[in-house]
Parts: sequence; C-alpha cells; structure tokens
Amino acid sequence: MELSNYIFTSESVSEGHPDKVCDRVSDAIVDTYLTADPYSRIAVETLATTNRIVLAGEVRGPDSITAKTLEDVARHAIKEIGYEQEGFHWKNLSFDSYVHEQSADIAVGVDAAGEKDEGAGDQGIMFGYACNETEELMPAPIHFSHAILKSLAEARHSGAEPGLEPDAKSQVTLQYENGKPIRATSIVVSTQHKANLTQEQVREIVRPHVMNVLPEGWMCPEEEFYVNPTGIFVIGGPDGDAGLTGRKIIVDTYGGAAPHGGGAFSGKDPTKVDRSAAYAARYLAKNVVAAGLAEKCTIQLSYAIGVSKPLSVYVNGHGTCKVDEHKVQKLLCDMVDLSPRGIREHLKLNRPIYARTSSYGHFGRHAEADGGFSWEATDLADALKREF
Repeated sequence: MELSNYIFTSESVSEGHPDKVCDRVSDAIVDTYLTADPYSRIAVETLATTNRIVLAGEVRGPDSITAKTLEDVARHAIKEIGYEQEGFHWKNLSFDSYVHEQSADIAVGVDAAGEKDEGAGDQGIMFGYACNETEELMPAPIHFSHAILKSLAEARHSGAEPGLEPDAKSQVTLQYENGKPIRATSIVVSTQHKANLTQEQVREIVRPHVMNVLPEGWMCPEEEFYVNPTGIFVIGGPDGDAGLTGRKIIVDTYGGAAPHGGGAFSGKDPTKVDRSAAYAARYLAKNVVAAGLAEKCTIQLSYAIGVSKPLSVYVNGHGTCKVDEHKVQKLLCDMVDLSPRGIREHLKLNRPIYARTSSYGHFGRHAEADGGFSWEATDLADALKREF
C-alpha cells in the first residue's frame, strides 16, 4: 500500500548548469542535422569544462554539416544561455570535435529494409508517468522546482535582474496529506551571481520568484528557506564544475516520483527509443489521466535493438484506476503504433524541436504549434473516455 502522508523532494537545475550546457549543445546539434535531413542519425555527447567544449559521437547525415558547423552551433548555444565569463566564454573557449560516422553494424540492425521495419536503436526500458497534482499532470515538487528556475532565468535574460548569472539549482520539498501536496516544508535555491551582491541581496532577489510560483499559503517557514547556503556562488558553470550530456535524467523527467529506465534523452535522434519511447510513454500516461481513467499512471515500454515491436507494454494505475488496466493497455496499443517508426510518425518527431527540451524538463510543457512537445498533447483523452 502506498503512503498517503509523507514529505517528498525534487530538484531542478538551470540551463546554465554545466550538465545542462552540454544537453543544450547536444540537442542544438540534433536540431541542426534534422533541419538539413529529417532522417539523419545522431548520437552526440558534449563535455564542458573551463573554457573548453569537447564533442564525441556518431552521426549519419548531410556532408554539408562539418566540424566547423558543429563548432558554430555549440558557440551559439552557449551564447544564448548567456555565458560571457572569464572562465567560460562562448567566443573564447577552445573547441574539439571527435564526431564520426555511425557504425555500419548499428545501421544494418536499425534501418528498414525489404520486409523488415525500422528497428529500435538500442535495447532498453522506458517509463512514462502522469498524475493530477498539477494542471500539467506532473508531480508538484519537480513542477515547482522547474518553475522557480525558469522565472529566474527569464528575469536574467530580460535584464530585470542583471546581478544573476546562468548557473542555478533549486530543490522543493512538499508535505503530502492523503496523497495530495498541501504546502512546502523547505525550499533551496542556489544561483550564481555577480561578485558585488551579498547573500542577503541574492535571497531577496530570489524570494519573489519562489512566492509567485508556489500556490498561495504554500511558502515554507523562513528558517527553511535556503538561498546560496554556502554564502557565495560567483564561480559557476563549467568553470566551477565539469559538465556532461545526459547526467540529469531525473531532473529531465519526474523528479524521482516515477521510475526511470536509465537512458538519457539529449543528443539523440528519435530512432533512439531512449528518447522517443520515453516521450510516447509520457504521452499515453498523460492521456490516461487526462481522460479521468486514473489519478496517476505509470507506463513502461521495453525494446530490443533492431526489433520494431515493443517487447512489453505495462500499465499501472497505482490503485487509482477506475477501469481494468489490462483493457487500458490493449486500447492504448490499438490507438498508437508503438514501434520506433510508429512513434516517430504519430508524434512527428523528425523535426528540429529538441534544443528547447534541454532545460526545465522534457515533460509538463505545452504542445507547441510547430510540433514541439507533441507528446504533451491530450488528443487521445476523448477517445479513451468514449471507450470506457
């Protein structure tokens, strides 16, 4: 039996966090290839450290995309984040690329040929989750953690808070009663800042962004409101700590409120089920909850490299499902082709829509007119309601 009264914590990191810098660069490269050829294959990892970016990975795409192209894309992504610091500057950093052609062995297994459909780009398990704690059908702790940092970033980019720098982290701890969040018990925000600001000044810059995000009356006690607990945070970003693509997979998903298969998203084209099947699982889980069939829903999918069909589809309503979960599972499989090709086509994933996913979560966003966050649509909900 699940606990009904408990305290739960989730964290988020900003677009300027070293690992998120790497996610942003890798996804900007994915977008560059998909713009030139929607069927490009990309698996690119980024390393960031003091004034240095290193790329490595495998691609199959147009020859027009050169090492110089990748360098320009990386520098532009870092400039957009806002890094113009002595220890990490978009213009002055060193750049190395070790990106090479995709393995022919992988290509043979994954490509469609003759009677063989396109296979999964790798084996693995992927999870999707949704719950009715927020309008976005996301767990509340990760939702508020993202929202605090996004609000601070908007103030920094607009010039409203010129004392802030790009690197930041947040952590929200909520109290649950009868399975529902009712208030924050503690809030932690650490944000990089200009050297002329004191800890107390940074605290007062941060405070309204927290207050505006949380529901009225949810603010934690003053003694549990921690801003830059070490006292100073001037040296940050890749100058303060090396970053790598794919190290923030819990931040990217559900903040620990749901299982994770272990695969990262950023830097991968949609033939990689680490990414596309995780999006599909969220899409299905969100529609189940949006249809009112359950208050929370976990969906697991599994795949084998080179095999098109999912090996398993698992639906769990956590005791809140109002209908037979096996019937939900069968209906979802009838409604959406869960092969790698079927997912790509249903969600229209062969588009340059990925750089925007690299910070503030891949889930809990809004489906956009150009196809971004298509997996957040609830277009199956009405049909699900009718069936039951």
